Amino acid sequence: MTDPKTGAAVAGVGAAACAACCAGPVAGLLAGVGLTAALGAVLFGLAGLLVVAAVGAVLWRRRRRAARRCPPALDGPVAVGAPRVRTPS
Repeated sequence: MTDPKTGAAVAGVGAAACAACCAGPVAGLLAGVGLTAALGAVLFGLAGLLVVAAVGAVLWRRRRRAARRCPPALDGPVAVGAPRVRTPS
């Protein structure tokens, strides 16, 4: 008969060999996934920054145009005509 400890030893050696063999590719896969996630986060942040910058530029331009269209404020008193009262005819 075979010793049960011998079978366990063979399984342990096989598991250790598998871990040693597959550690590099698994670590590479995890690193690739992590780098892809980091790149996605950076791109998402840049897209948000571009949207905020575009909206800010549009609002800034609108305010500048509106300021150019308005007449300058008068510093002194302004003459206002007296109101006319309507009488029923």
